[in-house]
Amino acid sequence: MTQPTDIRGEHLRTALSLAASGVPVLPLRAGKVPFGNCRRCADNTCGGRPNMKTPGPCACPGPCHAWAAATTDPHVINSIAWRHAWRRADAVAYHPGGAGLTVVDLDNADAIAWAREHLPATQIVATTRGQHWLYLGAMPSANGVRPGVDIKSTMAYARWLGFGTGTMTDLPDVVHALTAAKPVAPVLTTVTVPALAGGGQCRHRTPAFLERGIAMAEQSITDATSGVHNAVYRTFLAVLSTHGRCDCLTQAHVARLFTAAQTKGESARHCTDAWTNARTRLGL
Repeated sequence: MTQPTDIRGEHLRTALSLAASGVPVLPLRAGKVPFGNCRRCADNTCGGRPNMKTPGPCACPGPCHAWAAATTDPHVINSIAWRHAWRRADAVAYHPGGAGLTVVDLDNADAIAWAREHLPATQIVATTRGQHWLYLGAMPSANGVRPGVDIKSTMAYARWLGFGTGTMTDLPDVVHALTAAKPVAPVLTTVTVPALAGGGQCRHRTPAFLERGIAMAEQSITDATSGVHNAVYRTFLAVLSTHGRCDCLTQAHVARLFTAAQTKGESARHCTDAWTNARTRLGL
């Protein structure tokens, strides 16, 4: 649904003001999620920002590639392609890591109570369900570091909800410590994929089809902005539904899926559980 002119105009003015302060911005569509890649850039076929892990290059004029589209360039923000997005935008988002910031996203009252006890006072912004605590300094993002607590900094976006209250302080060691125990490299289980009942070649066993399927699965996990646990499980289930009874999946393919999930903040245990549950549901 198209926003009223005054609302979308306010989004654009807010974005330009933030960009002038050095904060990279991007529009959010309905559901408070980034705009999907255009047809030219679908599945990162443009060659830019593969798997969303690097910011470019990409010549696409629109706000593609989620957080990696965030920019401080007023000419881009005010361009025809971006104005088309602003006409459909529900909110403004920003890339905290690109601004040298970290957002501790507290999703409920219990998480807020924990923060008040363990984190140093800083700038606080009220959200729909909780609070954002903003600190000076960037770090890797991670979801679910504690119940109701996410870290949004590099390779992530946060919704702009105003300046809040309080004075922003330096990123403390206790926030870094929240992600210290989260594994970086995936811990993989041995995956034995049974052959087809007839023992024949897998009908999907073409490099292009398999590679596209794995790349789309990685993208699906990377694009998840909420319910990451469910998104990972659904993606694993989809991959196994297509290839689980074939002999085309390799350990390298599974490692790519696990890595994408852990980049979103999933633990190795959660990845293993999701993979095992998906296999069990399909009777593999």
